[in-house]
Amino acid sequence: MSESAITGTRIRERRQALGLKQSALAASAGISPSYLNLIEHNRRRIGGKILLRLAEALDVEPQALSQGAEAALIAGLREAAGDGCGAPELARLEEFIGRFPGWATLMLAQFREGQERAQMVQTLTDRLAHDPHLAASIHEVISVVTAIRSTAAILVETEKLEPAWQARFHRNINEDSQRLAEGATSLVRYLDAAPGQEVSGVRSPQDEVDLFLEAHGFHFATIEAGGVGAIDDLLAASDVLSLPASALMVRGLLERYAADAARLPLGVLVEALAELGPDPAALAQRFGTDLPCILRRLGMLPPENVGPVGLVIVDGSGAILLARAIDGFSVSRMGGTCPLWPVFRVLAQPGVPLRMELVQASRDARPVTALAITEPLGPPDFNAPPLVRASMLLLPGAEGAEPAAVGTSCRICPIAVCAARREPSILSEAASAEA
Repeated sequence: MSESAITGTRIRERRQALGLKQSALAASAGISPSYLNLIEHNRRRIGGKILLRLAEALDVEPQALSQGAEAALIAGLREAAGDGCGAPELARLEEFIGRFPGWATLMLAQFREGQERAQMVQTLTDRLAHDPHLAASIHEVISVVTAIRSTAAILVETEKLEPAWQARFHRNINEDSQRLAEGATSLVRYLDAAPGQEVSGVRSPQDEVDLFLEAHGFHFATIEAGGVGAIDDLLAASDVLSLPASALMVRGLLERYAADAARLPLGVLVEALAELGPDPAALAQRFGTDLPCILRRLGMLPPENVGPVGLVIVDGSGAILLARAIDGFSVSRMGGTCPLWPVFRVLAQPGVPLRMELVQASRDARPVTALAITEPLGPPDFNAPPLVRASMLLLPGAEGAEPAAVGTSCRICPIAVCAARREPSILSEAASAEA
């Protein structure tokens, strides 16, 4: 049953909610009760003046009767049906929503809540499994405890200790205990914070770079207009760059952004996008520039110019320098990402572009098109190792393509058999425990 075919159901439910008899509503609309009965049982389609008169009599907008308020419900429940098990009767979905809107709303709310909790579990798992600052904080606490224990053992086990050494050991215990208190307080504050919540004193330079880029939506209109001269103003106005290293890293990113914008101005690029679409190869040929520049420019445009887009940039060691996720394809901040991503594969083939259709093995994943290539850092030299950086542009997946399955990180990847796996997944461990 189509969405428009349940208009009669909405009319009947609205009439009953108002306590109107069928004859009274028919009289108000200027139609016969028998004809209204056919309409309410979805046996007659209506529109035009009759729909307007019924809407007026029922004190609702005509669209509330013809389209209903359940467009989002329909899309959401279709998504839930595709995500879960079993074989729900999708052909009767609109009828179910029309007859039981309250239950439909409740089901969709529970589905969305489950999605949010799954995302929170993934974020917390990333934090616990890969967060270097958590590991460093725990190591610091253990080191200080060990130092206090050693000093205390000397004081207890040494019967005769010179006053100067005794005072020194007491001073060491006092200083170490202060370090322990500060480290433990910082660790507890960090663990108590919600995923993504800012916690002062436990951010790394890369954390602050990510926060800075996200705050600006990965796009800098002032640089587009003013070039390199706008960088100092952006750094001075930022309230997230508290570490000198963070400002230095951001400056490097913004200088490269300004250079790319100078080579490929925004207005010219947007005009070409309207004609060619987000096709990096065609754009590179049009402007006579290199593919890495095109990937960076497209990956840092606002959605209104290019649509949904993501960008991942890594150095030669595979460390993520910039990560802009696209809906349906997660990019972990904590490192330890999937080695099957094209951005890592191209590191073994410098200068060779790679295009792949991908889908992550997770419940909320959507197919994406990934385009990756490396670029050299500086001119080549004899007997010197090649220094490269790799960029990967993420676009919505091509229709009809068969995507390859990849993971987010091994620790939370549900793929059972994978030659690239470096550690067991907690998902497989949970499945084994249940079995």
